[in-house]
Amino acid sequence: MSTSTDAHNPPPSGTAKTPHGVPGWLIVLLAVASGMTVANLYYAQPLLFTLSNVFHTSPATAGALITLTQVGYVIGMLFLVPLGDRLEKRNLITVLLTITTLALLAAGLATSFPMLLIASLVSGATSVVAQILVPFAAGIAPDHARGRIVGRVMSGLLTGILLSRTLSSLVSDLAGWRVVFIGSAALMAVLAVALRAALPQHAPTTTLPYHHVLRSTFQLVRTHPALVRRGLYQAAMFGAFSAFWTTVSFVLTGPRFHYSSVGVGVFALVGAAGAAIAPFAGHWADRGLVRPMTGITFVAAALAFALAGFGGRSVVLLALAAILIDVAVQASLVLGQHTVYQLDPSARARLNSAFIAMFFAGGAAGSQLGSVVYHAGGWTAVTVLGAALPLAAMLYWSTER
Repeated sequence: MSTSTDAHNPPPSGTAKTPHGVPGWLIVLLAVASGMTVANLYYAQPLLFTLSNVFHTSPATAGALITLTQVGYVIGMLFLVPLGDRLEKRNLITVLLTITTLALLAAGLATSFPMLLIASLVSGATSVVAQILVPFAAGIAPDHARGRIVGRVMSGLLTGILLSRTLSSLVSDLAGWRVVFIGSAALMAVLAVALRAALPQHAPTTTLPYHHVLRSTFQLVRTHPALVRRGLYQAAMFGAFSAFWTTVSFVLTGPRFHYSSVGVGVFALVGAAGAAIAPFAGHWADRGLVRPMTGITFVAAALAFALAGFGGRSVVLLALAAILIDVAVQASLVLGQHTVYQLDPSARARLNSAFIAMFFAGGAAGSQLGSVVYHAGGWTAVTVLGAALPLAAMLYWSTER
């Protein structure tokens, strides 16, 4: 078996190749695996009302579960993903998925809210496997098709984010909330075996000691202003995204709509339509349209929240706003990753680590701030917050040269 993978390595004999030379089955596997692992961050979102009753906490305290899971993800991005440049990727992925499996099992068997919080923090940290797989896809792609391939893998990741809520709601309604976490633990175990069997070995791209790898990650932040800029863009966009999806369940289960947790999950399906934009965003990036399309995504996100402001009375308007928010955030993410991966091909894992850490820090802040704002000022206050974040990003974007 090859000790490294790049655009010049031919696929195994008999493997169907796409026009860009990367096996189609491998792209599909990377997309599915990315979606399955990142979904772990969101299974609890439609269950907040149920969990607050089970563990006798307030809805705001229950919302901290989402925030802490995303904080775990940021920790994993900063301290685990850089290892993707230092260690053989297949072994690293196997170890992380094993820990994820155990953490999810602990969450499903939790007897107290603190135990659930700790298990969620650990599973969030190790679910960064998705962010090791995306740079892997960028590494095996030829230059002329990198945006499209990354876009396809990202469409799987983003579909996982969006469908996780629906799957969680349905499973919880049929079998109870514990089965959501235990079932995901089983999926992670299967995924660990599948990736171990299917992925080629991928040699490390650096021999630096671990502490030097971490230090070099922070040096990359200082060296590449474009990395910080794209990270801040995406932090604002994902903060708005998280504020919407963390609080919309309170609106849907409230006195106007009276949705059940299943109803909230079905509503979340509309957002999955937004994942279709990822391959198109990759195509725009390959054509050199990153900057203008980025500005359009900011405008689209702000308009989506303006629409959502009227959605408190109409579920149709809420659904249209959800689709537009997801389209804008996902397109912005793919455009950003395309820019970041061009900065230093030998440090893609570390670049991605810094980029996604900023991105999810914004998401964690958006989740917590959205909950606080909703309970202080209602849905209208959330929509004002959500519109303000992409508009702030657009002001920053206007200074880009």
